[in-house]
Amino acid sequence: MRLLIVDDHSAMRRMMGKVVSDMVSEIEECSDGAQALAAYSRFRPDWVLMDVEMDQMDGITATKEIINVFPNAKVLIVSKYGDEPLLEAAYKAGACAHVIKENLLTIRQVLATNYEP
Repeated sequence: MRLLIVDDHSAMRRMMGKVVSDMVSEIEECSDGAQALAAYSRFRPDWVLMDVEMDQMDGITATKEIINVFPNAKVLIVSKYGDEPLLEAAYKAGACAHVIKENLLTIRQVLATNYEP
């Protein structure tokens, strides 16, 4: 499984990568949504772990842009928030699921149950 991790904090990207390291064959990392668009086109990951709050382009906008170009893309929003407006925006943008950063181990469950090679 190929995984793209998008988060503006390098420590969080490393932590997410460690949580799923035994499940993936390749990981690429980006620090903002604008980079994620280019990385997705080039890398073609099976899943994207997408933070929401980032400087140049937020994760909701990046998710929407990725889904517009690649309708079968699988994006998992990984955020410190889980409020209703965020979830609604994430799903409207095309995200498959949402995980709160405090529960990073849940990422494993989402990837395992929704992965189709």
